[in-house]
Amino acid sequence: MRSIRAAAVGAVTMSLALAATACGGGSSTGGGSNDSPKTLTYWASNQGASIEVDKQVLQPELDKFQKQTGIKVKLEVVPWSDLLNRILTATTSGQGPDVLNIGNTWSASLQATGALLPWDAENFGKIGGKDRFVDSALGSTGAEGKDPAAVPLYSMAYALYYNKKIFADAGIAKPPVTWDELVADGKKISAKGKSVLGAEGGNVSENIHHVFVFAKQHGADFFTSDGKPDFTNDNIVAAVKQYVDLMAKDKVIPTGDAEYAQNQSVSDFAKGKQAMLLWQSASSNLKSQGMSDSDYGIAPVPVQSGTPGTGTQVNSMVAGINLAVFKNTKNLDGATKFVKFMTSDDEQKILNTAYSSIPPVRTAQEDAAFNTPANAVLKDTLATSASALPQVASESQFETTVGTAVKNLFADAAAGRAITTDSVKAELEKAQQQMPAA
Repeated sequence: MRSIRAAAVGAVTMSLALAATACGGGSSTGGGSNDSPKTLTYWASNQGASIEVDKQVLQPELDKFQKQTGIKVKLEVVPWSDLLNRILTATTSGQGPDVLNIGNTWSASLQATGALLPWDAENFGKIGGKDRFVDSALGSTGAEGKDPAAVPLYSMAYALYYNKKIFADAGIAKPPVTWDELVADGKKISAKGKSVLGAEGGNVSENIHHVFVFAKQHGADFFTSDGKPDFTNDNIVAAVKQYVDLMAKDKVIPTGDAEYAQNQSVSDFAKGKQAMLLWQSASSNLKSQGMSDSDYGIAPVPVQSGTPGTGTQVNSMVAGINLAVFKNTKNLDGATKFVKFMTSDDEQKILNTAYSSIPPVRTAQEDAAFNTPANAVLKDTLATSASALPQVASESQFETTVGTAVKNLFADAAAGRAITTDSVKAELEKAQQQMPAA
């Protein structure tokens, strides 16, 4: 397994170089052409339980596209640990795919490189119009006031998955609504010999998603209103400490999870080893690992007090995957046709069903297939209590630097070292120092 720390450092280094390039006049990539009209290369993100599962989901749809258009799509499913580095390298070298999946939180950072095709009114018109997509998904497609750098493909939200049998054996009647309730439930679960809550302490992306939500719940933002990093303010420090303290002080996250980075916490939950899991749209992943829908329940992610909503009641980031086109593609028309195909109502239903995600296309989202109890929690979260990560040019650096800081703190907690306000602030200060100058 690759070192996540190495991947993060590489991403940061490359991101800083890209930021400097973008400030100096944009990407060196040129405009697209139609010199290779019969082929497309497509980098897909790893959405399922494994890369093989993704190939089984996607290849029949790509074959369908080839039958309709005569265009062969060469598929590569890229692991999350490699994806950002691969994309950043491609934006500088110009040697990338024609079409690719990107984490929606990276949209503004990749937009700043100038390497991606802007989705202006004309380009949106070629795929049926911008108004086909829900507003929450469009809010994570690039910097405010600019044409989107990508098109929404899958929408997701975080939820709390809980094992019904473990809860019943511990005498817990309902899922926790607040973090204090979760910690209290954890003591009952631990007394029965089960682990409480799964986490991916070595996964920088998972780390940033969770501490972003904790920050919102503490009334804080990682960036000032003018886009400058503000990682060391007291509320941010308190938010990060609260998350890491779920392992260090509250003992609800097992110390072994500090090294998890590749869905191991999902596997532990699916095997009945852990009582709870915080994850994005996990149902299909759990099913593929043999867990029945009837074995677990789905509830909103806990908040500090009260119930989920806006402001300090935010309980998820606006999660999702966007579909982007490299500006220098050699099959611009084919790439546009492929985006139209993947965001068509029929394909949206097929793909989002396969990944238990929510279609960002309005008409597809209204389909009865997405009105299950599990989806109701996710849809309600996206509509009422989710917030988009900062759409700033340095967002990818923010993810890797702060995500790595949290990874380091989890490693300290697992080793039995004290997690103090000062130690958290010191890690966040190092992360802030790695950010590019405004």
